[in-house]
Amino acid sequence: MARTVVIGAGMGAMAAAARLAVAGHRVTVYERTKTHGGAVGRYEREGFGFDTGPGLLHLPAVYRDLFVKTGREPLEECVELVQVEPAVRHVFPDGTDVSLPGGSRAGTVDALDAALGAGAGERWSELLGRARQAWEATRRPLLEEPLTAAVDRGPLGRDPYPARRRGLLRRRAGTLTGVARTELRDPRLVALLESYALAYGIDPRRAPASAVVLPYLEQTFGTWYVRGGLRALADAVYERCRARRVEFRFGTAVSRITTADGRVTGVELADGTRVAADAVVCGTDPRGLCDGPDAASGAGGGPGRATGRLTVLLALRGARPEGTAHRTVVHTPGPGGTTRTVTVLRPGDPALVPDGEHESAVLSVVVPPHRAGAGRPGGSGEDAQAVDWTVPGAAERAADEALAAVDAAGLGLGGRLLWREVRTPADTERETGAPGGAVPAPVLAGADGAFLRAANLASPAGLYRVGGFAHPGGGLAHAGMSGALAAGLIVEGDDWRGSR
Repeated sequence: MARTVVIGAGMGAMAAAARLAVAGHRVTVYERTKTHGGAVGRYEREGFGFDTGPGLLHLPAVYRDLFVKTGREPLEECVELVQVEPAVRHVFPDGTDVSLPGGSRAGTVDALDAALGAGAGERWSELLGRARQAWEATRRPLLEEPLTAAVDRGPLGRDPYPARRRGLLRRRAGTLTGVARTELRDPRLVALLESYALAYGIDPRRAPASAVVLPYLEQTFGTWYVRGGLRALADAVYERCRARRVEFRFGTAVSRITTADGRVTGVELADGTRVAADAVVCGTDPRGLCDGPDAASGAGGGPGRATGRLTVLLALRGARPEGTAHRTVVHTPGPGGTTRTVTVLRPGDPALVPDGEHESAVLSVVVPPHRAGAGRPGGSGEDAQAVDWTVPGAAERAADEALAAVDAAGLGLGGRLLWREVRTPADTERETGAPGGAVPAPVLAGADGAFLRAANLASPAGLYRVGGFAHPGGGLAHAGMSGALAAGLIVEGDDWRGSR
């Protein structure tokens, strides 16, 4: 029976652990904190509950596959999945308001035409048609095949977004913003497209045109919520691991990955204990743990950039108004004609409030990552460098700005406030270990590979990488995929190229 050590108990790490245990490996997970789930956390106070990480799930098929492959109980018997409808509501700076349905191209066309004028929906639909071509060209290499040193990254550095004819020539739009302004024209449609990148901390002015796959995925496969909050999904994956006899050691940090003759031999714990292993699955950045891990972790939303999240947890008096959208994206003016966004999640879940006369809501804003001594926050997530989020008053001022923006858009949350909890990238760094509290973005093709992540098969031999900072990048679905890819490499061999 092969011995496998997993560093970290995040979603990608647990997905790998469960699959490896079913394949006959003896798996031990070492987690430096006292709980599982990584960034998928929960905050509770006075009968209110909040997701402190992701609040929605895309591509639930990833976790359906995990539960099918690791036991008899399907995912839906372990958690209650609810498709969000409408998928999202957008409020633009000029007061325009549009709600987009989930999984209905015709419904989206009608909604955009009604809100933005005739022809807006068709332009959006044509763009998603080209996004489908980009998705089909990259789905397998980006999401279903592992990334290893043997893989030629050259093709992944080429943008798959189809060229369009301009006069006698075919020209490719270099960036997502270029696509938006050329093909959508209406500034509200431009902001709509850019918001899908901004939600992941990706600067649309630098993102490759292939980032159009982000709205395509949402509008094709739907947006889903887990009843009780996304933490319930982390709990279900943890319980599946335990049922498959994965051993967890919480409050136990790994200080070093041990090697001999160019191959992993195990890990050394913070107390000096050495644990032998045939393979090590690392759900954190292995730099500093051993010599020779591949490449940088690729934390942020673009070349050399990292972004974090400011989240504001709101406990509100009064019942959730009838017809309230689960997710609202508020667009506010930004520099140079750009827009910034505040995402508001209002799940209306009885499990998250003390009674029917209260509501919970979460505001989320992309902000610069944390670095002690870096100064005060003063710019948007896509423009500013790291800041010190522990500077007195910095977090509260940013939270005030976010709440003022959503109230200016007509949401009326400030007047109902009982209390709030503000969480910054400094909190994320402390709780998850992510440098600067950075939140990783999904991989994208194009830009000469600048939006790729570290390989699943790392060096030295026997070291494998999972989680948001490894291929295929950030997001719940992508983290789950990384676990499947690493487990496949370990079970099938380092030349495995994914399931066919």
